Amino acid sequence: MFFHKQELQYNASPSKPDAVYARRLQEVLGGQYGEISVAMQYGFQAWNSHQPGKYRDLLYGIGAEEFGHVEMLAIMIAQLLENAPVEQSEDAMKADPVLGAVIGGTDIQAAIVAGAGARPVDSNGNPWQGSYVTASGNLLADFTSNANAEMQGRIQAARLYHMTDDHGVRDLLSFLIARDTMHQNQWIAAAAELRAEGAEDLPVPSNFPLANEQRDVAYQYINFSDGAHASEGSWASGPTPDGKGEFTYLDGPSSTVPMPPPTQPDERLYGTTPKPNIVEKTVGAIKDAVTPK
Repeated sequence: MFFHKQELQYNASPSKPDAVYARRLQEVLGGQYGEISVAMQYGFQAWNSHQPGKYRDLLYGIGAEEFGHVEMLAIMIAQLLENAPVEQSEDAMKADPVLGAVIGGTDIQAAIVAGAGARPVDSNGNPWQGSYVTASGNLLADFTSNANAEMQGRIQAARLYHMTDDHGVRDLLSFLIARDTMHQNQWIAAAAELRAEGAEDLPVPSNFPLANEQRDVAYQYINFSDGAHASEGSWASGPTPDGKGEFTYLDGPSSTVPMPPPTQPDERLYGTTPKPNIVEKTVGAIKDAVTPK
């Protein structure tokens, strides 16, 4: 059950309108690593959680917070678009030929479709997609994915921070960046706690019998590039993070397998030259079907 309180978690008011920047800000709203994505991701992970307790409560709590971030960014974008002067687009075209090529960097659909409001799209106008959501049912895999999502989101928010001098926008981004800092650390801590408690472990899924995988290549770094320095990394020698093996390094594959013979698809389905008898049978069947009895 969801309740909405008509208050924001933090300030979301720009110092002045800016339609060009509003489009850029759409990325952290409706992009792959935007607030809609993490809100839905944490929500589905919580809804798919089979066991009550601290991990499900964690997902529910942060998921609800992220929906509030969606609201703050949408309201910020709507204010950036409100009464945005046409001169901004003209100035942008003069200052940046690339932006000029896309009509000053403004999102035309923000005006035509959304009536000077935010939309669930990224900075290029691509609609938000449910395929951005990761909810595998494995908490260690999901928490690791969540940490990555927060890292990517923080990178983008930090870049956007340096793309504006608007005090109000920077104030909101500063808050969101700080929350991303918390969430990165939170998911990494939760993943480590899962492992410490023995709830899940590496390699994920830990309940797949190791005897059923080819253990001779399970910890072998095979260098398929002509780069010379990959062997210097900790992934090429020494103990593995899962504590179940030792890394080894191999400079290129040790074996190859011949390519299977070419497949022969059924010409009736895929061929360009169907057999005459098949054509005749088909034509005959059609005639029989349409001829009055």
